[in-house]
Amino acid sequence: MLAACSHGTSAWADEEPLWEAGAGVTVLDFPDYRGASKSRPYALPFPYLVYRGRFLRQDRHGLRGVFFESERAELNMSLGASLPVDSSREPVREGMPDLKASVELGPSLDIGLWEARDRESRLELRLPVRAAITVQSHPRFIGGQFAPHLNLDVADPFGYAGWNLGLLAGPVFTDRRYNRYYYEVPDAFATIERPAYRPGGGYAGMQFIAALSKRYPRFWVGGFARYDTLAGAAFASSPLVTSKRYFAAGVAFAWVFHESSERVPVDALGERRR
Repeated sequence: MLAACSHGTSAWADEEPLWEAGAGVTVLDFPDYRGASKSRPYALPFPYLVYRGRFLRQDRHGLRGVFFESERAELNMSLGASLPVDSSREPVREGMPDLKASVELGPSLDIGLWEARDRESRLELRLPVRAAITVQSHPRFIGGQFAPHLNLDVADPFGYAGWNLGLLAGPVFTDRRYNRYYYEVPDAFATIERPAYRPGGGYAGMQFIAALSKRYPRFWVGGFARYDTLAGAAFASSPLVTSKRYFAAGVAFAWVFHESSERVPVDALGERRR
């Protein structure tokens, strides 16, 4: 799965544009899939979009529709994605079908656990449940995942004005269908070096992510680092798992071309105030 860098805003700002638009490029170094020993660099263009609506938002947490919001909890729609894998370039998958790119979509309940008096730091428990669907002419449902995690956001970390720091940590749980899409070895593709394997669902390891970003008047910069461990995962014994831990990282730069004249109130972390 991909981890997105957070959009940053000035910690002291009381108002920001309702929307901002631009374009950027991100450079990533990511494994072919969780458990793969090979990683590859990617340079990908992306649209820079920020929308601070009451119910629809594209912000530092990604694209989300806010269905319920209170002082302590928020129910919204969360989004994730994974990159395609060419099996001919992954030795342990040689001769097996390619893995398609996928999008992951589902609800997330975010519960506020703590907030600093100046509202420049916030700790939340996030409970996203997502269904994964392949990106192809005939999309296919490939399973679901549950990734509860703690998320700490800090404005102006280490005294650097205008920067936002995000820290995330938590386990991942995936169902049987999801694990079979990535880690099953059917009898038809079994070899002496790659015996047949059929995983079940359950615990899928831990993930830790740190992201740092800043919004300047005409551009935005960000970066992230991620560490995953698959120790104890339900599919850890699959012959397609050749590494039970890995690092991934990326940086991004975006130019901001336009922004709305309408402005909305935001807090110290750049999120729209209720």
